[in-house]
Amino acid sequence: MVAAIVYTDGSCLGNPGKGGWGAILKWDDGETQIWGSSPSSTNNEMELSAAYFACLELIKNNINEAEIYTDSHYVKKGITEWIKKWRLNEYKTATKNPIKNQELWKLLDIEQSKLNIEWKYVKAHNGDIMNEKVDKLAREAAKKQ
Repeated sequence: MVAAIVYTDGSCLGNPGKGGWGAILKWDDGETQIWGSSPSSTNNEMELSAAYFACLELIKNNINEAEIYTDSHYVKKGITEWIKKWRLNEYKTATKNPIKNQELWKLLDIEQSKLNIEWKYVKAHNGDIMNEKVDKLAREAAKKQ
């Protein structure tokens, strides 16, 4: 059994536009909700921010094992597949252009490497209660901008 279950999501009112992210972390003795926002962002930046800050929260609470659910193929594939090539290619694409959101990817990579994480994809707006809950958290954070 994993130590924590985490759901993350990002939201943007316009793309780019006002952005918000949220994460819900559940473990044996409780649940923590974290969120943040940006006055000008993209949906992908907010999705990455949610994953990054969730990792920081796990570390802060001395939890080193988790399942992290995201409804973003960009985050899931990026951190489990693409990141290996990006590291080797100095965070450049096959055409030698810098990858988008490079700094966030680097930060996420550093923090998640300190943890034992199983990254899982969950389809958005498909009846998963926790995904719906974290989606609402991210949208509310974006609206506060």
